Amino acid sequence: MQLNRRATRLLTRSLVQSRPLLRPSHAVRTLPSRALATQPEASQVKPDVPPVPKQSRWKGFLHFLGRTTLVTLLGGAGVFYYITQRERSPGSQLPFDETKKTVVILGSGWGATSLLKTLDTTEYNVVVISPKNFFLFTPLLPSVAVGTLNPRSIIQSTRYITRHKARGVAVIEAEATDVDPVNKTVTFVDNSEVQGATTQRQINYDYLVMAVGAEVQTFGIPGVKEHACFMKELADAEKASALSFVVVGGGPTGIELSGELHDFLEDDLKFWYPELANKIKITLVEALPSVLPMFSKQLIEYTESAFKESKIDIMTKTMVKEVRPNSVVLQMPDKSIKELPCGMVVWAGGNKGRKVSNDLMAKLPKDQTNKRGIMVDEYLHMKGADGIFAIGDCSVTPYAPTAQVASQEGAYLARMLVQMAKKDSLEKKIPALEADLRNVTTDEDRKRIGDEIEGTKSQLIKIKLRPFHYSHQGSLAYIGSEKAIADLPFMNGNIATGGVATFLFWRSAYLSTLFSLRNRTLVATDWIKVKLFGRDVARE
Repeated sequence: MQLNRRATRLLTRSLVQSRPLLRPSHAVRTLPSRALATQPEASQVKPDVPPVPKQSRWKGFLHFLGRTTLVTLLGGAGVFYYITQRERSPGSQLPFDETKKTVVILGSGWGATSLLKTLDTTEYNVVVISPKNFFLFTPLLPSVAVGTLNPRSIIQSTRYITRHKARGVAVIEAEATDVDPVNKTVTFVDNSEVQGATTQRQINYDYLVMAVGAEVQTFGIPGVKEHACFMKELADAEKASALSFVVVGGGPTGIELSGELHDFLEDDLKFWYPELANKIKITLVEALPSVLPMFSKQLIEYTESAFKESKIDIMTKTMVKEVRPNSVVLQMPDKSIKELPCGMVVWAGGNKGRKVSNDLMAKLPKDQTNKRGIMVDEYLHMKGADGIFAIGDCSVTPYAPTAQVASQEGAYLARMLVQMAKKDSLEKKIPALEADLRNVTTDEDRKRIGDEIEGTKSQLIKIKLRPFHYSHQGSLAYIGSEKAIADLPFMNGNIATGGVATFLFWRSAYLSTLFSLRNRTLVATDWIKVKLFGRDVARE
């Protein structure tokens, strides 16, 4: 019995082991991978895997562009932070050196600031005397007048420039009152609100740079000083507020101020004070036959057409005879007299010399015969004086008194002063070497010193002071309604252009001309704020 049961189990086990595993083919495809791995027979059947879709080229380009943009933004932010921290933390400077000559610079305008920025102070002891302790970017003053820019955005402390020089520069906030060209001294007076025990001092100089600028030329017209506003200083731009404006002067300053006033009216006052919008009037008065005489005829006509569309009246061949508290008296082209009511007169009608310049010229009557300013030679050296240079609006040159000219004059004078210092050093070195040559006893030393003398003389011959040459980089002017005009030199001719694209170029050109990253950032931020939120129409 047991034998039969054992034989039955063996037979059953044999039958089970020999039975083939029969499953439909579709069942194999639906098995999970883990089940297939446990069954050798089924693993030989490969599942049908769908192909991976290829990424489009456009999507790949967007991913690459996104990564590149992120890296660029992070890198740019890092460079921006590094530059700002470097500018805020100037290093140590060389002290005053009694063996070096002293250069005294009067003023802190375009010419003086360009000179300071370029001058190698290791060759000189430098002293700056100016009633203002900052540089003012005057081309953007009209934008400050209407609130497009904050006043602090277009000024740069003079000490920012001097603290980044190799040798320390003394900055004295005072007004120069007298120059003695014989004894080489400058007298200055402290006119600031906070004064010390001594308000007047005198300082000696080896070289003096007159960069005091100029005052506004009123031509002796009654009422101009008492009732007109001048677009010359920062305080002038902050005063400009009235309903009806008369702008006197058809140069770039007058044109840009008229355009900025129009933008203020159309973009801001028209919406916040609609009841006053039709009462505001802008009139531009020019004594010459046309405005912007330094631009091409094509651009003059374009400007006049743009002003006509903006309802800005242009009165050419018209002279101002008197400025009254609430009006201006004009002489029309037909010689008739007309009184024009207005709330404010902005005077942009020319320059005249300051008192310190006129007093200095009076001490040299034989050489200084031009009443418009200090006469200089081709090296910007004041005629009739030893060691005095004049740059900027206080000097008389064949070029127009513009910021571009003053900036190039300052940079040129800085380079020339370095050349003069090298020349003086070599000239002092030759007599010392010749004295050593007389005291030596060996032939080897004689040959060595003789070769050094010849080399020094050769270097001295190579130093040649070149005269100043002005390189005109073009003229720009903003005419309102986000339009500008540009007259740019190109090869042997000029390119005259105007419109919105020129306006963008005008802004980029002024941004690049600003002296520091701080100013560029502040001005760009002000432009963005005005574009987004408009100008501030509140009054303090």
